[in-house]
Parts: sequence; C-alpha cells; structure tokens
Amino acid sequence: MHHKKLYGTATIGTKGQVVIPVEAREELNIQTGDKFYFIGSPKAGMLGMIKEDRLEELIDKMNIGLENLRKLKKEK
Repeated sequence: MHHKKLYGTATIGTKGQVVIPVEAREELNIQTGDKFYFIGSPKAGMLGMIKEDRLEELIDKMNIGLENLRKLKKEK
C-alpha cells in the first residue's frame, strides 16, 4: 500500500501560482527548477502533479511490462 500524507493547504495566487508546503518540498526532494506534469479530473474537481523524472520512470516500467506481455503472447 502506498503511503499518503496531507502536507497542508495552499492558496492560489492571482497568477495561478501555488506555494508547495516546505515539509512536502523537503520530504519529496522538490528543488528549484524541477519540472512537473499536472493530471486532473474536471468532473471530480481534482488536480495532482508528478515530477517529470518520476513520470519517465513509470513510463519505462509500463513499457517493460508491455514488452513482457508481448513476449508471452508470442510464445502462446
């Protein structure tokens, strides 16, 4: 099970900017210049973000999994 944590709240500024709570920045090793992708659901009113390097890792793992499935399918 993934550990989840509520880091606090933030207010959207007039330019749409958000300050990420310091505890989140420290624990998640968020540094100046890090790039994030934003994922959301308009219907659910939810918005999340993932670091670019982490997203790349997830895509790589998914590609490996797909390749393994393709190999299994060819073997059958």
